[in-house]
Amino acid sequence: MKASHVILGVHLTNRLQNATDLQKTLSQFGCSIKTRIGLHEVSEDVCSPEGIVILELFGDEAEFAKLETQLKTIAGIEVQKMVFSHPSTGCNCQG
Repeated sequence: MKASHVILGVHLTNRLQNATDLQKTLSQFGCSIKTRIGLHEVSEDVCSPEGIVILELFGDEAEFAKLETQLKTIAGIEVQKMVFSHPSTGCNCQG
């Protein structure tokens, strides 16, 4: 089991204007992204200009820092980070 789970939450305040720069950055760091979930409000009457992207990261923590730094350079984007640590139990927990 890995020592921690690192999650980045990305809030876009203008999805239509910032989505291209965000996508370019996410593609650049694609090998460090295990899971990606995009959320925005949508109904028959409206498609929200704001959105949230949740990223579960994988690999080297130095790459995570580079990704976070690059995301923060995109106008209209706020980034929050969560780290969930796991104590080593010595158990392989199968069966």
